[in-house]
Amino acid sequence: MRRRIDMPARSRRGRRTAVLATLFLTGLSLSSGSTPEARAQPPALSAMEMALQASLSSSQDAQMAGSRPNIILIMADDLGYSDIGSYGSTIIQTPNLDRLAEGGLRFTQFYNAARCVPTRASLLTGLYPHQAGIGRGVGPTNGYEGTLTHDGITLAEGLGGADYDTYLAGKWHVTPWRPGTDEMRENGPAGRGFDRSYGTIGSIRGYFDPPTLMEDGEELPRTEGEYHYTDAITEHAVEYIEGQGADPYFLYVAYASPHFPLHAWEEDIARYRGRFLEGWDELREDRYQRIVELGLIDPDWPRRGRDAQELPWDEINPQYYEWFDERMAVYAAMIEQMDRGIGAILDAVEERGDLDNTIILFLSDNGACAEEIGARCQGGGCYPETRAGEPMRFGNDPRIPPGQEVTYQSVGLEWAGLSNTPFRRYKSFTHEGGIATPFIVSWPSRIQPGIVREQGHIIDLMPTFLELAAAEYPEEYEGNTLKPLAGRSLLPLFQGGTRPETVYVWEHEGNRAVRSGDWKLVSRLPQEWELYDMSVDRLETNDLSDEMPDRLAAMINLYEEWAERAEIRPFNGRQTPIGVEDPGIYVRYPWDPEGYPW
Repeated sequence: MRRRIDMPARSRRGRRTAVLATLFLTGLSLSSGSTPEARAQPPALSAMEMALQASLSSSQDAQMAGSRPNIILIMADDLGYSDIGSYGSTIIQTPNLDRLAEGGLRFTQFYNAARCVPTRASLLTGLYPHQAGIGRGVGPTNGYEGTLTHDGITLAEGLGGADYDTYLAGKWHVTPWRPGTDEMRENGPAGRGFDRSYGTIGSIRGYFDPPTLMEDGEELPRTEGEYHYTDAITEHAVEYIEGQGADPYFLYVAYASPHFPLHAWEEDIARYRGRFLEGWDELREDRYQRIVELGLIDPDWPRRGRDAQELPWDEINPQYYEWFDERMAVYAAMIEQMDRGIGAILDAVEERGDLDNTIILFLSDNGACAEEIGARCQGGGCYPETRAGEPMRFGNDPRIPPGQEVTYQSVGLEWAGLSNTPFRRYKSFTHEGGIATPFIVSWPSRIQPGIVREQGHIIDLMPTFLELAAAEYPEEYEGNTLKPLAGRSLLPLFQGGTRPETVYVWEHEGNRAVRSGDWKLVSRLPQEWELYDMSVDRLETNDLSDEMPDRLAAMINLYEEWAERAEIRPFNGRQTPIGVEDPGIYVRYPWDPEGYPW
């Protein structure tokens, strides 16, 4: 078992004084001149937008008054829109997230940046990922640095400057794994504002023995004994809470679950084994009906069919049914394990008597992942052998049950389609299935339960958190001139109000989109632009690009304008493949015992 870590005495680093902080210990100021929201605006906001933004009611000011809250931000990895009960799952058990949702807010139109690394860069900095140095992934690609740049600050640097204690438990994944280098020390969690940190610097490549583990800036050896990364993240998060003093704190809990590889405890898997044998088509219908019952979508919106690459369940060779069921059983077990950890975090907050003064937020970094895995380490960076010396068995091979340390499998294309119900496409794409995330906000003493149908985006979290901390976003930090924030505070939405209509823009691997009010322009590389009226067609089924050429042209111009602001460059590279090269392998013939068909 992992040892308990003693909490050292708090120390104030000189870097904290570099962030200008104005503390309003008796309440929050929402006036227009000094808030992070005012500093965060893109330069081309209209006078009307600025006037509307400055006109927040005094009643909202009074409702948000009080001491500065603790802030806990929890993020899942590759979780689909409807993979938790409060967003439509009918099988996967997530009682703790559901409890947060029932007592808080559920956003129906909250957005991420389509993939792990860009989302993390954007969430941490309040900038679009391209502005933060991440155009695609870690390491130089397409003219981007591939690591967090220093013309933005992280949430930890901003909140640390307002005398918050700052903690990270989980996945970092915005800096290349280069052990022993200055870059790792200066641009890892410890160098970018976190007082305490534990987790993987790179992506997840195993839960029982994850590579790239670091703690407080120091590299860790391979794990020993009964270890699972999800549980270790929870244990560190709980430790940080239990050892906290009187100051407010910011805790960023970045779970890797349910990102591949599919690794879970057998007792958790057993509870789901056989639960998915109905197949993705029937289960998708069940989820859709549940989402309608929850009031998250309009039943009058036209529905999409199965995405073109997805096979019907009844065309799958029955000899593979149990293997497909087992993959989803492990995936479900991973989500339940994460939810159990969230419950432990909530218990730790409650035991300190802090629930009423702690705002807790939950989201996913992108939609469910449709990548299939061949006989290799998907993404690189895996250990070739288990801790016991057994060669790893890479690949989605029906002869190998997933779940154990020696395996390396993913949930696959069709199950990802189920997870992203009711939307189109998957992780890496800018259709709703790739960028729409569940977003739960709980703050029992300040927020009334409900559903928020206004739009929001991860770029809005930095100005929101700085406003909660009564801190200003600086123009300079440690000698670097900072880019202005890209987002706006979400506090008006937390109080049942509205915000001025905004524009959000996306690009990942050449997949592009822009959202302005009810209108969305989107394209999948190398296809043409599609145009949707999201007020009546959130599921993106009726492309209006041919019917409305003037609107199409205006939206294309809007995308180009905002892409320039967001420092988006034309994509020049190979997209991440999804699905298998020949989906007929599951239909036409038994598995090739000599190797992988793709």
